[in-house]
Amino acid sequence: MRSTRIVLCALLVTGIAAVVPAVASSAERTAFAITSSAFANGGTIPKVHECTSGGGNDPAKKNESPPLAWSGAPTAAKSYAIVMRDLDNNNLIHWVIYDIPVTATSLPQNVEHAYRPAVPAGARQVYYRGSASLYGYQGPCSPTTVNTYEFVVYALNKSSLTNLSNNSSTQTAARAISAASIGSARMTGES
Repeated sequence: MRSTRIVLCALLVTGIAAVVPAVASSAERTAFAITSSAFANGGTIPKVHECTSGGGNDPAKKNESPPLAWSGAPTAAKSYAIVMRDLDNNNLIHWVIYDIPVTATSLPQNVEHAYRPAVPAGARQVYYRGSASLYGYQGPCSPTTVNTYEFVVYALNKSSLTNLSNNSSTQTAARAISAASIGSARMTGES
């Protein structure tokens, strides 16, 4: 009976030890987070980040990308990408920026509307084909409704998505990013 208890105790201790790494791995994954100094998660996206293509002349609307920062990314990350979607409009993709260097932990406000913006060096953006035709960020354009926009930062297992080019669609880029993702963090904003 005593040897049975010893064996059971040993199995219990071994089982607990086996669970502890799984708990640590889970905690590591949930540590990956994205934030913006322009708005809180779930908060209102300021007008300066809204599109200018809605036909109105509101001088507060400037179509500037919001400042974003992330932390807690998987240590195996080799680069980052960000995808912004309108969750209330069939997940319409408003912005794709990728090949963000692994040394970067943030994007400034108003990333240049160019295939290869100056900041962050090395990054590339997809051409937005919609109400505006431009490289990079296309802000919220919901004049009569309040929509939810999702910003997702992806940690990628490649330093460059060489299969993408300046002609790649937002959907093609989003699929390539998803395929190379080893972790992600998301936040939403309303506009």
